[in-house]
Amino acid sequence: MGNKKNSSDPLPSFSNSKARHKFLLGDKFVAGIELQGTEVKSIRNGKAQISESFARFIKDQLFLFNAYVDEYAFGNENNHEPTRPRKLLLNRRELNRLQASVEASGKTIVPLKLFFKGALIKCELALGTGKNQRDKRQDLKKRVAQREAEQAVKNSLKR
Repeated sequence: MGNKKNSSDPLPSFSNSKARHKFLLGDKFVAGIELQGTEVKSIRNGKAQISESFARFIKDQLFLFNAYVDEYAFGNENNHEPTRPRKLLLNRRELNRLQASVEASGKTIVPLKLFFKGALIKCELALGTGKNQRDKRQDLKKRVAQREAEQAVKNSLKR
């Protein structure tokens, strides 16, 4: 029987904070990622970023572009390229559904989160439609109004 790792050493997860600001998000999918060994070690050390990344189809296969995974410090000549395209692993049915949505309605596949599920690294994807400037301003106004309302309630409870 193997020893289990301590829960005091949590594995990192990375989120795309800009995605919810730039896109109206729809259906969500969880995909596996095809990685090299040094990439996994670097992600375990918390050295990755997906804020500027996007997914795109190439010959009926889905790839993640612009995801930055820092080079592993002890990787020598076997190290990976930090921003190389990485293949995303989904069922053929899900890939066909995503491809049809992208081609038909001009939606974008946006990575939301990179996380560990057991020993595997997964990527949460969403179908998104780009927001225009007016939508972004309305969202900002809603957030400010919500924050002010919460502060007013909090202050009234203190008195």
